[in-house]
Amino acid sequence: PIPSPGSQKVSLTNSEDVASLLASVLNNEDAAIEQRFFNCGTDDLVSYDEVASMCAEAAGVSDFTIEHYDPTKGKAKFPFRLTDFYVAPDAAKAKLGWGGPKSSLKSDLGWYYDGYKSRGGADKELDLSADKEVLA
Repeated sequence: PIPSPGSQKVSLTNSEDVASLLASVLNNEDAAIEQRFFNCGTDDLVSYDEVASMCAEAAGVSDFTIEHYDPTKGKAKFPFRLTDFYVAPDAAKAKLGWGGPKSSLKSDLGWYYDGYKSRGGADKELDLSADKEVLA
């Protein structure tokens, strides 16, 4: 389950995009030293409900229901934040000349799910007892 209302915005960043940002300090070492801290994220913000829908699509599931729980009544097993949570990569783009993220969550989920299946993840039994408790 997802904490209600499910419209909280997040940015999920591919590790290759993080690596490209780390390498971009070589484009302008002086700016990197002056700024010292840069946020690495994507400009593509998605809601928790959108992430759930994209995961279902990647898994080939077309008939599903997104369930929300009242976070004041407890916590589900997955550690969702209750508010929007994202960072903007604007400073890295402006000061380091970083081209920004090249990956897309929607396209990444396909290969990620394929890897999950190849490791037997889709066949493992899940303990959903904590999730069931917050939905009760």
